Amino acid sequence: MASSLVLLVDDDIELANMLVVLFAREGIEAQAAFTGEAGRLAMRSLAPDVVLLDMMLPDANGLDLCREWRSADRELGILVLSARGDPMDRVLGLEMGADDYLAKPFEKRELVARVRALLRRRQPVAAATPDLHCGALTVHPLRREVSVQGQPVPLSSIEFKLLVELIRTPGDPVSREQLSAAVQSGGYRPLDRTVDVQVGRLRKRLAAVLPGLDWIETVRNEGYALVARSVAPDLAPAFPRQALGTHEPPDRSQGEYNSPQGRSVPDEPPAPD
Repeated sequence: MASSLVLLVDDDIELANMLVVLFAREGIEAQAAFTGEAGRLAMRSLAPDVVLLDMMLPDANGLDLCREWRSADRELGILVLSARGDPMDRVLGLEMGADDYLAKPFEKRELVARVRALLRRRQPVAAATPDLHCGALTVHPLRREVSVQGQPVPLSSIEFKLLVELIRTPGDPVSREQLSAAVQSGGYRPLDRTVDVQVGRLRKRLAAVLPGLDWIETVRNEGYALVARSVAPDLAPAFPRQALGTHEPPDRSQGEYNSPQGRSVPDEPPAPD
């Protein structure tokens, strides 16, 4: 990890400089930018592996930067550092493309652990593994590529790890705890809601490539299962041959006819003389 680089984008100069020193002690190179524009310049010139991003910058919206950098690099690790610790702020940050979210004030050791986990995701798969399949979906673990009927599917690092965990046992439910452990190698485990958001993003990406398939099924009290199930079409009308407002008279030539309820109804006997 000595060659890895962390970029801190935070207008709190004292905090940013303190974190640069902290990461240096942990063997992680880090540099700081104190404005959104300085962060953009550093992203182009330094190409960091992980970005620690403050949401409240003097010249930029942190959410806009998060979305911008996620669109430019699906593999970039983005960890939001913000004084906004409300659950909805966390969810919004994750939906904008962040991999993780840590509210200020935070525990230094926890921050380092989360950053190390993001750095590990940037490392290539060490050993060759066979391709994994589920219907038209193919995952190439060694190349870290996903395709549907040969069409590439761009995924973030977290989304890729979630998919690998799900496709190992297609059709079988995988618990939230197991999915959380798959994407977070350190001791920290995200909240269930965080995993739900990440799975929701993965579901949308797969559906966008091949619409009409329900790729990920929510299994109540168990987690999620990868499936390749077609979305059920609307049911056909019960009596397609009959136009609205018309009714064909029953055929009594054989002594009985089928009632609208599907029961055989005998013909009425002749009236007595």
